[in-house]
Amino acid sequence: MSEQKSLLVELGTEELPVKALPGLAQAFFDGVITALEKRGIGFERGDAKPLYTPRRLAVLLPAVDVEQPEQKSEVLGPYLNIALDANGAPTKALEGFAAKAGIDWKALERTTDGKGERFVHRAVKPGAKTADLLADIVREALAGMPIPKPMRWGAHEYAFARPVHWLVLLLGKDVVPAQVLGVTSDRMSRGHRFEHDKPVWINDPGDYVMALQGAKVLVDPDARRARIVAEVEKAAAQAGGSARITDDNLEQVVCLTEWPAAVLCSFESAFLAVPQEALIETMEINQKFFPVLSDGGKLTEHFIGIANIESQNVDEVRKGYERVIRPRFSDAKFFFDEDLKQGLVSMGNGLKTVTYQAKLGSVADKVARVAALAETIAAQVGADPEQARKAALLAKNDLQSRMVNEFPELQGIAGRHYALAAGEPKEIALAIDEAYQPRFAGDDIALSPLGKVLAVAERLDTLAGGFAAGLKPTGNKDPFALRRNALGLARTVIESGFGLNIQSLIDTALEKVHEDMRRAGAIKADPTQGKPSLEEILAGKEIYDFILDRLRGYYADKGVPAAHFNAVAEVVREKGRSSLYDFDTRLDAIGTFATLQEAEALAAANKRIGNILKKADIAIPHAVDRALLTDPAESALAEAVEAVLGETDEALHHHDYVTVLNHLARLRPQVDAFFDSVMVNADDPAVRANRLALLKRLADRFRAVAAIEHLST
Repeated sequence: MSEQKSLLVELGTEELPVKALPGLAQAFFDGVITALEKRGIGFERGDAKPLYTPRRLAVLLPAVDVEQPEQKSEVLGPYLNIALDANGAPTKALEGFAAKAGIDWKALERTTDGKGERFVHRAVKPGAKTADLLADIVREALAGMPIPKPMRWGAHEYAFARPVHWLVLLLGKDVVPAQVLGVTSDRMSRGHRFEHDKPVWINDPGDYVMALQGAKVLVDPDARRARIVAEVEKAAAQAGGSARITDDNLEQVVCLTEWPAAVLCSFESAFLAVPQEALIETMEINQKFFPVLSDGGKLTEHFIGIANIESQNVDEVRKGYERVIRPRFSDAKFFFDEDLKQGLVSMGNGLKTVTYQAKLGSVADKVARVAALAETIAAQVGADPEQARKAALLAKNDLQSRMVNEFPELQGIAGRHYALAAGEPKEIALAIDEAYQPRFAGDDIALSPLGKVLAVAERLDTLAGGFAAGLKPTGNKDPFALRRNALGLARTVIESGFGLNIQSLIDTALEKVHEDMRRAGAIKADPTQGKPSLEEILAGKEIYDFILDRLRGYYADKGVPAAHFNAVAEVVREKGRSSLYDFDTRLDAIGTFATLQEAEALAAANKRIGNILKKADIAIPHAVDRALLTDPAESALAEAVEAVLGETDEALHHHDYVTVLNHLARLRPQVDAFFDSVMVNADDPAVRANRLALLKRLADRFRAVAAIEHLST
C-alpha cells in the first residue's frame, strides 16, 4: 500500500458572490476529487466536504497517496502479414511502430485477436509523484468550475470569479510548489480581515481548521451556520420572542461572514401598523436580518443583525443596523397608508389599462373570466358562489397598489390587508391571499374553501389562456409558468378532495378565453355558432394531459411507482378525462392491490387477455352464452366473473376501487385454471367468440379501475 499524507488546497480571493458561493465550493471540491481519480491517485475521503468562507475555497483530505501506482500501457501494432515480409524480415510498418515505441522490433510482444496475430508494445513505468501532479490537478479543478462571467485583474490573462490573492498547497507538512492564477503556493493562509489581519501559518493540513479558528475564521460552513443559529436564538430569547430563521436567509448570512456575531436591534413600534409581511420582506431580502416574532407568530419591534466581527462597540453596530432599516420601513408605511386612502375597489379601475397578454386582453378581462369560473366551481364544492365571485373580482386589484409595486412578492398578501381595511368579510380577504397558493414547490395549498376555489379558477384560466395563445412550454421556456400552475391546480383539487370534472371546467375556461380572443380579433369568429370547435376540443384534452404529466413527478416524489401511475393514466385517458381526485383514488387502490399475493399473476393474466382480445378477428358478443360453455374451467370462471360483477357494481358506482380490486383478486384460481385447460381460439367460431366475451367481461371490470397489466414485470 502506498504511503499517504493529508492534503490541503486553499485558494484565497476577494469576496466571492454570495448566492454562488456554495456551488463554487462544491464544484472546486468535486473537481479536485475527480482529477485525483482520473490520475489513479488513491485517497481516503472520510467525512471531507467543501470548506469555504466569502474569501476562500478549500479542499481538505485526510489521506492521499504520495505517488501514482505503476502506469501500465499497451499499444497494438501491425498484424504479422503486414509487419513481416515473406522472409520474416521487418517491414517499414513494423520498424516505424518499434521506433515510435523506442525499442528494437524483436523486443515487441505478440497477441492474437479475431483478425489474427499482431505485434504489441507493453510497458510498465513508475507512477509520478503526487506532488508533481498537484499543480495541474488544481488548475484542472479551477478550469472546470461553473463561472458564467469570470473576472480579469492586473495585466495578465488569468480569469476567475474574483481576483485571487493567495494559494496554500500542502501535502503533509511539505509545501507543494505551484503557480496558479498568478500566485505562488506557500503555507501561509490569511486570518479575519478585521479581527486578525495577518498571515496564518499552516504547519500541517490537519491543523488548518483550528489554525483559522484561532485567527477568527470559521472555515467550516456548518460551524458558522450552527454559531449563527445559536446566537440568533439567544438574542431573540433576550427580547422575549423567537427568531424567524428561513433556510435561504440563513444560507446567505453563512456566505457573508467568517466570524458571525449577533446584534439585537429594534425599531419604532409604529411601523407594526404596516403588514408584517412587508417588514419581514425588507429585513430578510434587503438586509439579511432575522425578525423576532411573538409566541403567536406576530412580528415584534425587534430584529437581529449578524455582524462579521465581534465589535468592541456593539451599540454603534446596533445603531447602524437600525439606521439602515428605518428608511425602508418608512417607505413601506407611506405606501401602505397611501394605498389605504385609495381603497382596494378603486385600485381595480386601473386593471382595464394593463395588458395581461396581447391575445388574451387586459388583466380586467382575466379577472372577469376567473370570477365566472370561481362562481361555477364554488357551486360544485359547497362554497358560496356569490362570495367566490366577489373575491375573484377583488383578487387582482392589489397589483395596482404602491405596496405590491415595491414588493411584488406581496401579491395577494397586500390584497388581504386592504380587503380587511375596506370591511370585506374575513373569508373574502383570506381567499384573495390564498388564491396564490401554492406559491412555490413544497408550499401548502390554500386552506379555506373559498381560497381553494379561487386557486383552482385562477389556474384554470391561466392554463386555458396559455394554450389558446400558443404559449405552451417548450424545453426550459415557460413564460406563463404553466407547468407550475398545472401542478398547483392538480394539488389543490386532489389534496382538497374536490370531485370536480376538470375536463368540463377546462372546456368552460377555454370557451371563455376564445370568446375574449374573438372579441379582440386575435382569432376568427367561431363558425360553429356557439358549439365548441375541434380546436377547442383538442386543446382541452391537451391541457388535461399536460396536467397529468405534471402529476407524474408529483407522485414519483411520493414514492408511487411509474407502473402504477401508467396503469391509471391509461384508463383515465381512454374512458374520459374527468376528476383528478378520482385519479388519486384509483392510484391508492392500485397501490393496495399491488401488495396482494394475487396481483402479479392477475396482472400477467390481464396482459395476456389484452393481447388475445387485440388479435381477435371476429365480433365479440356483449354477453356470455352459458349454453356454449363446454369446459368445466370456463364454466367456473364465467360463474365467478358474473358473481364478482354483481358484487362490485355498487362499489364501482361509489368509486370504492379498493373493494372492486379485492373482489377481483379472488378470481385468481379460476383464471389460472382457465388458462391451464381452455383453448380460447377454439375451431368453432361461436365457442371462440363466447370465450372472448368471457375474457372481455373480466378485463373490462379490471379496466374500470386501471390497466393492471402495467403491474406485470
